[in-house]
Amino acid sequence: MKKLWTEQYRPTDIDSYVFRDESQRKQVKGWIKSGAIPHLLFSGAAGVGKTTLAKILITALDIDQYDMLEINASRENSVDSIRDKVTGFVSTLPFGEFKIVLLDEADYMSPNGQAALRGVMETYHDTARFILTCNYPHKVIPALHSRCQGFHIDKIDPTEFTARVAHIMLEEKVEFELDILDNYVKATYPDLRKCINLLQMNSITGKLVSPHSEDAGVSDYKIDMVELVKKGQYREARELLCKQIRPDEIDDMYRWMYDNLELWSDNPDGMDKAILIIRKGLVNHTLVADPEINLSATLIELSQINS
Repeated sequence: MKKLWTEQYRPTDIDSYVFRDESQRKQVKGWIKSGAIPHLLFSGAAGVGKTTLAKILITALDIDQYDMLEINASRENSVDSIRDKVTGFVSTLPFGEFKIVLLDEADYMSPNGQAALRGVMETYHDTARFILTCNYPHKVIPALHSRCQGFHIDKIDPTEFTARVAHIMLEEKVEFELDILDNYVKATYPDLRKCINLLQMNSITGKLVSPHSEDAGVSDYKIDMVELVKKGQYREARELLCKQIRPDEIDDMYRWMYDNLELWSDNPDGMDKAILIIRKGLVNHTLVADPEINLSATLIELSQINS
C-alpha cells in the first residue's frame, strides 16, 4: 500500500523541523540538552506541526516506548478516560527517567475531564510529563494553563508552505499546473497536513487534477470557491459557500479569510480594508440570528474592495 505523504515527509528531528521563531528552536534544544521537559501546552492552527514537534521531542529525549502514551482527546475526553487510561499509566514506575503522556486536541476534552487531568498532573509530576496540543487555547481551563509551559506554534509562511508542497510533488514525480496547485494551497492554508492529503488523493494518476474534474479523487468546496473568487465570480462563490458550509465551520471560515488576504486584494491598502471587513463580520457573527447571511454579507464587502 502506498505510504501516506503526511507521514513520509513528516520531519523527524529538530534540524528538519521549520521553526517560525529562532528563540523557540533554542528553547527546544535546551530541553533536549537537559534531558527533561516541563508539562507543555502546544497551541496553534490545525496542521501547523504541533504533534510533529511533540514526537520529535519524545524521540530526541530517548523515551522508552513503554514510557509513552498517546491519546486523541477529541475521542477520549471524559473523566473515565483520564481515570482509567492516564492514571493507570502514570501510576506505575517508568522504565527510564519519566513517562510522557501526549494528549492531542486537549481543547476537546470535557471541563470535568480537564479538571481530573489537573489532579493527575499534580500527583505524578515527579515521574510523568504531559504534552498537550490544542487548536483553541481558550478552551483549555486556566488550571491546566498554569501547570503547563505555553508554546504557541505560528502558521508557516505562505511562501514556505507552497515551497514544501511543491517539493513533495516534485519528489513524487507528479505533474502539476502552478495555478491548480495554488488553488489547493489557498483553500487549505495554513493546514499543511490537509493540503498534502488532498494533493495525494487527487494525483493518483501521476498528474494533479482539480477536485471538480471527472477523474478527481477527493473534493473540497474551498478549492472550488478559490477558483471562483480568482475569476471574479463572487456570487457563485457565495452560493457555493452557503450551500456547503456547516454551522460549526463558520468561525474557521473567518480565520481562513484572514489567512488568505491576497485572495481579496493584491495591494497593502486593499488587504487592510479586508482585515477590517473580516473583523467586523466576525464580531457581527456572534450577534446576529443568521450567521450564514452575515458570512455572505462579508463576502459581498470583500468583493467590492477593488471595485
